[in-house]
Amino acid sequence: MPGPEQQLSTDLAPGRGPEHADVIVVGAGPAGSTAAYHLARTGLDVLLLEKSAFPREKVCGDGLTPRAVKQLVDLGIDVSEEAGWLHNRGLRVVAGERRLEFDWPQLSAFPSFGLVRRRADFDELLARRAASAGARLVERANVAGPLVDERTGRITGVTARLGEDRQPVSYHAPLVVAADGNSTRLSLAMQRYRRTDRAMGVAYRTYFTTPRHDDRYLEAWLDLRDPRDPARRLLPGYAWVFGMGDGTANVGLGVLDTAAVAREVDWRDLLRRWCALLPPEYGFTPEGITEPVRGSALPMGLNRQPHYADGLLLIGDAGGTVSPATGEGIAYAMESGRYAAETIVQALARRTDRGRELALRAYPQALRAAYDGYFALGRLVADVLGRPRLLGTAGALGLGHPALLKVAFRLMVNLTEPNSRDALDRLLHVLGKMAPSSRS
Repeated sequence: MPGPEQQLSTDLAPGRGPEHADVIVVGAGPAGSTAAYHLARTGLDVLLLEKSAFPREKVCGDGLTPRAVKQLVDLGIDVSEEAGWLHNRGLRVVAGERRLEFDWPQLSAFPSFGLVRRRADFDELLARRAASAGARLVERANVAGPLVDERTGRITGVTARLGEDRQPVSYHAPLVVAADGNSTRLSLAMQRYRRTDRAMGVAYRTYFTTPRHDDRYLEAWLDLRDPRDPARRLLPGYAWVFGMGDGTANVGLGVLDTAAVAREVDWRDLLRRWCALLPPEYGFTPEGITEPVRGSALPMGLNRQPHYADGLLLIGDAGGTVSPATGEGIAYAMESGRYAAETIVQALARRTDRGRELALRAYPQALRAAYDGYFALGRLVADVLGRPRLLGTAGALGLGHPALLKVAFRLMVNLTEPNSRDALDRLLHVLGKMAPSSRS
């Protein structure tokens, strides 16, 4: 009978077939491709399985903050405008009658510019980058479920169906990374269930032709209300306009779907009606819509746990890494992919099963250290926004106050300098520490 150390064997003996790898990554979105890149560049044999064929559609705002830009630079990706990226200077916040522009801060840890790029192009770029580092990218590999050692309950690989003819195949590896999005069938099969006490969000977006397509500021409208609501209640979310630089703008809204008032609203219809009320210079006419309104769920605040157990690590949307404060997901997905990869590299270098398990348990700890404070603060904000009576009070207090908008901007972007002397930075850190832990 094999001993426990053989469960994590990384023996690359001659004759091992192409269905075997050191690590399997399921899903080639931003999280999965980032993880696969950082794993492959260390020399590990990585299988990156993607259920679709590139390019493929993904509902997203297409806007990238400096947090995401840092991850792209770390991947060695050319983020110049000559390479097809639209650079932006910061965030324009609109609330009530007030519009304020906040530039991305000058920090040592992050670049001072953001980017815009369509997700179909963006995701393929990251997947190809992972492949260039040595990851074996398999498209149209629809993972059906895990392979599990019945004695230990440990995942040992996955089953999948390949191509249009859905040819069955089994892939084997001592470690598997679930990067298969919010639905994450792999996580569910391994009994990793979503925490129902955590907020979920939804996002809807479309594209318009517009003369404002090359706007150098991302735009967020915080004062989101339903024009047909007689009470004019403030809704738990915000709308955005992100110029794409190609003659169009990505226009959408992100909202919490846990609030009672949110469940009463047809969000697709609201997005169309909201666009119709924008100033004429935006040019958002019905004739200018270039794509249907599409929606997607936003799993927030580390809402699926544990992030590591029995050989399976959860990253990106599969692990609920979307910010509860803003709905931003790409930066945190890529960061979680990198944290997971770094953990796995360290674990597979250990000589004993116990040593490897101890190393792998560092991954959830890394997530908590990185996000506990900020996500907890975001959950508190989400809780307030999810209560219609409190929303009404917040609206009455004046959401467009400059000081409040500055706080909103800083909370949304999550860009701070270590050991900052800035009073607002320190306040947000203190509030984050006082907020409940992700394990609560």
